[in-house]
Amino acid sequence: MTGATLKRDLRTGRSLWADSPGLGVPVRPLRAAVAVDVAIVGAGISGAFMAHELSRDHSVAVLDRRPPLMGSTVASTALLQWEIDLPLTTLADRIGPAKAKQAYLRSRSAVDALKRIVAEERIVCGLKDKAALYLAGDEYGHRALEAEAEARAGIGLESEYVGPADLRERFGIDRTGAILSRGSASGDPARLAAGLLRRAQANGATVYSQVEVLEAASDPEGVTLLTDAGHAVRARTVVFCCGYEFPKGVPTPGAEVISTWAMASKPRQRCPAWLRDTLVWEASDPYLYFRMSRDGRLIVGGEDEASATAHADAAKLKRKCAAIAGKLKRLLPELEFEIDYSWAGAFGESATGLPSIARVPEMDHAWAVMGFGGNGITYSVIASQIVSAAIRGTADPDADLYRP
Repeated sequence: MTGATLKRDLRTGRSLWADSPGLGVPVRPLRAAVAVDVAIVGAGISGAFMAHELSRDHSVAVLDRRPPLMGSTVASTALLQWEIDLPLTTLADRIGPAKAKQAYLRSRSAVDALKRIVAEERIVCGLKDKAALYLAGDEYGHRALEAEAEARAGIGLESEYVGPADLRERFGIDRTGAILSRGSASGDPARLAAGLLRRAQANGATVYSQVEVLEAASDPEGVTLLTDAGHAVRARTVVFCCGYEFPKGVPTPGAEVISTWAMASKPRQRCPAWLRDTLVWEASDPYLYFRMSRDGRLIVGGEDEASATAHADAAKLKRKCAAIAGKLKRLLPELEFEIDYSWAGAFGESATGLPSIARVPEMDHAWAVMGFGGNGITYSVIASQIVSAAIRGTADPDADLYRP
């Protein structure tokens, strides 16, 4: 495999998380050949969860062409949801009821696992439990959401349908209906990734930056990575955690890279009390989503566009953020906010809303993780569980769900 991954401009503008405190991750240049149990290509949130898990009982090297966290991770708005982009009822039509149930329950357990990791490792990343309010829109109306809430409750997920009168009374939102669910969260994705990488380093992992993998060649015993540093990394297993810069030669059927936009207000904005504990998104295309941070910033995103490069247009950033602000004001007219940060980035979607977590075709000892969909951080947790189980010689019961 020559030219190991695609190259993309992943974001434009200034992300809120780029200015977060506590992002320091010690890195080294690659000055000599290295041999490890596992090499992880990518030092973003997916690579961080992978390194954290595998460094418990393996020697690990993490390589990235950028400084750690500085790809798509700092462009995330970090709505840490178990809800998948496709509703349970729609996903059941696509992949069958049993697999759809399996996917939703695994997503729910992954959010719980994320919370446990943050608590056990004492990672300071502003993590907070949140409810999620899913508003009726032009993709799914109130009847579809009522059926969806019933389907979710039927498999044990905490979801209730909220009718229009209750929605106005409880949330001040004028829509035909919504689903209120429990068990999600929000946080600072950059501080989370940095904390995970530092914990992995405490276990013996090493982060090499800025080092680009040029070629990867496998043999019966492992994989050799040739780098632009002129030194090779030899590993028993390699895991590509490259975000939307997909490894070449890895199929991505039904997937595409689009552009998305986001902004954050100044801190300490006044807002309805319920919004401090609730994530909001809508069943529309493109959809609006928003939440509050711990310091009282309103974080809002949406206006997705079916283009892998549109996010690089600086002039469009201003127009898109104005459109997002307008949608939010129409939904909550009394909400006042002043924009402090605005940014745009690449974003991956799949036909099912599920990620790709699978072995690299025709390449032994290699895995590729591609976290398609709106809950990519949740999928990063799942990927670390599935890949680590395979490396340790056990089978994850849900692994087949995430094969392309």
